[in-house]
Amino acid sequence: MTEPQSDSPRFDFEDHRRSAVDQYGKKRNKYQEFAQTVRDILADSIKVKNLRVNDIQFRAKEIEAFGKKAMTPSELRPEEPKYRDPLAEITDMAGVRVITFFPRTVVEVCRCIEEEFDVIEKVDHIAASQNKRSWGYQSVHYLAKLKSNRTNLAEYKRFDGLVVEIQVRTVMQHAWAEIEHDIRYKSASAIPLEISRRFMTLAGLLEIADREFEAIQEQDAQLRETAVTKIFAGKFSEVEITPDALSAYLGTTLGFDDRISGFTYEFEVKVLKALGFANFQQVSDCVNGLDDDYLSKIAWGTRSGQVSRFEIMLLAAMGEYYIDNHVWHEHDWYRNIMESHLEKLKAKGVTIGSYRPQRSE
Repeated sequence: MTEPQSDSPRFDFEDHRRSAVDQYGKKRNKYQEFAQTVRDILADSIKVKNLRVNDIQFRAKEIEAFGKKAMTPSELRPEEPKYRDPLAEITDMAGVRVITFFPRTVVEVCRCIEEEFDVIEKVDHIAASQNKRSWGYQSVHYLAKLKSNRTNLAEYKRFDGLVVEIQVRTVMQHAWAEIEHDIRYKSASAIPLEISRRFMTLAGLLEIADREFEAIQEQDAQLRETAVTKIFAGKFSEVEITPDALSAYLGTTLGFDDRISGFTYEFEVKVLKALGFANFQQVSDCVNGLDDDYLSKIAWGTRSGQVSRFEIMLLAAMGEYYIDNHVWHEHDWYRNIMESHLEKLKAKGVTIGSYRPQRSE
């Protein structure tokens, strides 16, 4: 018995793919430029808000991937394509992805997107997974267009009506999604249940890691703020040697100097720790009573910068010990400079001290 013949011809998916690829291929460069434009707008907004992110990526969908998506069968009618008009219905031809360090920043970046673009759709996979109490792919997805205040301008007019997909996720979420995506695509069939379970477990661990990293950052910021407050309050014995605390200490004792970079304070902390200092009470005891201006003029012939004056104070208070234990003590050029300064101080009658930090047991 033969099967009944259908009155309608079978849909030609391959011809549909070729047609879609041909149309998209002529416009892909435009979508690449559009994606870069969206990326640049978003990067500027993130910079203005002083947000720190890991990366902002952009791309136009690859032609082969577009063709493959255009051939996707409809879930309700598998004999027909899901996208009858691929160029109008596929919405991820231009894509931008923002990868943040912390979950908190995801929220801030989402605000930037909602302020800068006309949002067509927002799908929050993070909130969805939390509501379902399940682990899995976590990120926030937007479909958006440029606002009319931009498309009215000549440089943006050609992008009027184009849709961009914007994803926002943390580094941990990105790692999970990329690895999971890669394995799904390489799998010839559905992922075995055991592997899926392991993926879900890993997703949960990465979410815990996300929260811990954020908690560590918050605690670090709080400790830095507390240390600076204690420096200003003169509670030197309670403050560990750190760049932020050193900046505050030298600012209060020698005067603030906006020219000094964070790198300089980081280096000076290494020097102080190499000399054996553990807290700022030891530093204060070491240089107590020394005139930084006077010592600087002897050594350098002028009033030098904040950190240079501090170094000469340490040299006068510790003598050869300072030179022998400095992080650059093995460099002849450094020893020659410091020994020359030491001789100048002695020649002017400066009493060279022998301070040594009390090392804790």
